[in-house]
Amino acid sequence: MALANTATTTSPDRAAGAGDRPFGPASGLSCRECGTRRDLGPDFACAECFGPLEIAYDFGRVTREQIAEGPASIWRYRSLLPVPKDVALRPNMAPGWTRLVRAGNLARELGLRSLHVKDDSGNPTHSFKDRVVAIAVEAARNFGFHTLSCSSTGNLAGAVTAAAARAGLEACVFIPADLEQAKIVMASVYGGRLVGIDGTYDDVNRFCSELIGDELGERWGFVNVNLRPYYAEGSKTLAYEIAEQLGWRIPDQIVIPVASGSQLTKIDKGFKELIALGLVEDRPYKVFGAQAEGCSPVSAAYKAGHDVIRPVKPDTIAKSLAIGNPADGPYVLDIARRTGGAVEDVTDAEVVEGIRLLARTEGIFAETAGGVTVGVLRKLVASGRIDPDAETVVLNTGDGLKTLDAVAGRARPSAVIKPSLDAFRTAIA
Repeated sequence: MALANTATTTSPDRAAGAGDRPFGPASGLSCRECGTRRDLGPDFACAECFGPLEIAYDFGRVTREQIAEGPASIWRYRSLLPVPKDVALRPNMAPGWTRLVRAGNLARELGLRSLHVKDDSGNPTHSFKDRVVAIAVEAARNFGFHTLSCSSTGNLAGAVTAAAARAGLEACVFIPADLEQAKIVMASVYGGRLVGIDGTYDDVNRFCSELIGDELGERWGFVNVNLRPYYAEGSKTLAYEIAEQLGWRIPDQIVIPVASGSQLTKIDKGFKELIALGLVEDRPYKVFGAQAEGCSPVSAAYKAGHDVIRPVKPDTIAKSLAIGNPADGPYVLDIARRTGGAVEDVTDAEVVEGIRLLARTEGIFAETAGGVTVGVLRKLVASGRIDPDAETVVLNTGDGLKTLDAVAGRARPSAVIKPSLDAFRTAIA
């Protein structure tokens, strides 16, 4: 369903400044299924086959030196993104350039030679969602949308309301009503409307698909619906940063959490772009997807050898990954199989152990999605599917302060004592 007529558009010159292309190197939208091309617009589905649309590019010459001269944010890669040249000068959250931590302690614990943690909890609202929203905001500005919206499992809602506040836009976001309280607080504190819906994320997403066709939402930019092709490109910046921070090379193996699957597919797209542009060596790499057992439709399909994802009703503490009908699930399967990776899942108990293991070994407090990736990494090493001698990266996509309930039952003082040395000696004896 094309949505080109659902927004009031502005001319490119007014939207991005005279002489500047509003979408930079982006040349159009392309269907991932049939390859049909169309002009850039607030569209997300192919009019020919209803397949998903993504951004197509006409890249110019890009060098490592040009990138290194850019700001310490995702805007250092603006020549590879659908944004104008002056994007870094606009009011925005400037996410990205988060730390890549050499995880020697965790590596030794798991029996790995070389391990890094890409810790995206350092973004402005403490999750990787700031990356994707930043790109969506620029698209919303260019299409004349006055309100940003989304369906969210929590992190995206906070990223949207914060980015809207910074950009001077209105916000109205929709979440399952039973989300973690910390994520509800974060999404509401930035202003705008926060609407809880009695149901799962998939119910919320279906509602937003209805709202986008109603006159109430016809001038709204839904970052993960009618702006999805632009929004999704933000995840590529994780691939760019990892490669640059490793000294311009792609890791041998990478473990990525899977919710909708978009992040994994775009990281793979980012690696392939770097190869095509000659910025990194063309060498094999393996991509592993990580899910929680209570919402693991992609993992189940992978293990069964299926190409079709069977939707499930989520039941897991990893609520940020609780998407029972993942839109990019089939593409995740394709990438895992093409690269020689896999898709695996872990129980909620293993998620908690993953959180505690990463905190205990590297001082990184991950939210439940990070517990999933570390738990899956541990499982893959134990089963021999991860090469212990290969350079490995695992993603932590959010801050553990957002999901305190997951570990609260096992987090308490080692002892409660009277304020005396004798009491302390007795307690530690």
